[in-house]
Amino acid sequence: MSDIKGPVPDAQVDGSSLRVAIVHARWNKTIIDALVTGALKKLKEAGVKENNIVVESVPGSFELPLACSRMIAGSHIQVASNQADLLGGLNFGSSSGIASPRVPSRTGTPAPAAPSSNQPFDAVIAIGVLIKGATMHFEYICDAVSHSLMKIQVDTGVPVIFGVLTALNDDQALERAGLGRGDNKGHNHGEEWGLAAVEMGSHVRRWGTGKFL
Repeated sequence: MSDIKGPVPDAQVDGSSLRVAIVHARWNKTIIDALVTGALKKLKEAGVKENNIVVESVPGSFELPLACSRMIAGSHIQVASNQADLLGGLNFGSSSGIASPRVPSRTGTPAPAAPSSNQPFDAVIAIGVLIKGATMHFEYICDAVSHSLMKIQVDTGVPVIFGVLTALNDDQALERAGLGRGDNKGHNHGEEWGLAAVEMGSHVRRWGTGKFL
């Protein structure tokens, strides 16, 4: 019997014009690696170009909100900086003040090569793995991270995909990364997160232009 969970895939989604970031924690590395791999697989299958995917890591899930926030802001700064650099590489006149009919020429220090992408991130996938222990630490981190990631996407208008597993034990986490230890290997939820990033990134672009289905 097929699993009833998960969204029905949107066949209309095309990620070829999108730029997506993945930021992941490093706790529970085996599970994290599988989830990141699943997300990358689906991003590329949906058409997102490899040079438009940026992957960064942070120590743990508690650091994910700050990383997502600064990466979103930094991608806007990157765009502005690249535009200024390209313009700065042109010399439109003579230092003597005498008009010259010559076409713009490059200065002695050429402008840097164009970056892999010249647009802010359309979506960010935050990936972490939290497994309940013997203290309240689990509850505090889950609550803080989930609320902070939601606030970032609402405040910035950039979709932040919630890829943080909140498992009660090791087996639950392994199964949700497709690494189950028994007959049930489970399913890699990183794949859904990759598809969700493409879908939401595409939707927000379209909504931003006032277009609705």
